[in-house]
Amino acid sequence: MPQSLTVFGAVIFDMDGLMLDTEALAREAWFETMRRWGYELTDEVYLRVLGTTGARTCDIFREAFGPDIPIERMYADKQRYLDEAIAAGRITVKPGLSELLDWLDAQRIPKAVASSTARALVLKKLGRVNLAGRFDAIVGGDEVARGKPEPDIFLEAAHRLGVPPGACVALEDSENGARAAYAAGMRVIMIPDLQQPDDEIRALADCVLPSLREAHRVLRAAQNARTTAA
Repeated sequence: MPQSLTVFGAVIFDMDGLMLDTEALAREAWFETMRRWGYELTDEVYLRVLGTTGARTCDIFREAFGPDIPIERMYADKQRYLDEAIAAGRITVKPGLSELLDWLDAQRIPKAVASSTARALVLKKLGRVNLAGRFDAIVGGDEVARGKPEPDIFLEAAHRLGVPPGACVALEDSENGARAAYAAGMRVIMIPDLQQPDDEIRALADCVLPSLREAHRVLRAAQNARTTAA
């Protein structure tokens, strides 16, 4: 157990790729949308948008494909693709999430969502899997001035919980998310999804784990160590 995790007062969750198995679906939506519009999207470009806001995603695609790309209309098409997938029940919850949330409830540890996705869509996705009411605060990417990798969304989540950022543990799957949480002064547990972290990101994280079940184990051990010390 990382020594830095022995004291924490709240847990802040990313959503896509961390709690919900949606990153592969989002990738599918973007690659298909780009193909329909006559563009060839590569993983090299796509991985740069993981964990970012919609506005930053559009900027990255303009940088990659030129300023004339009709990205706003393409973004709308991508969103329709995702909406159809959501309506068809293609969103699933990552293993271990329910048990982790139940344990945090039992320990009375506050928890929040800090997602780059717009708030309305966050609520829609969480609602589809009966998770919208499980959190003390939810912050969407459209509610802060700067998206990940800037720290704004994590700072806002901590503020809404009433917990100092340094007392929060952030659970993230993306490099941009890990950078944002670290910049906010939080402890970072990374659980990679589509992209494995490089050495730089591993240095920012307190630990890199394979699953939410392992994150639950680490947090439980930290809580037990604090209780024993008290």
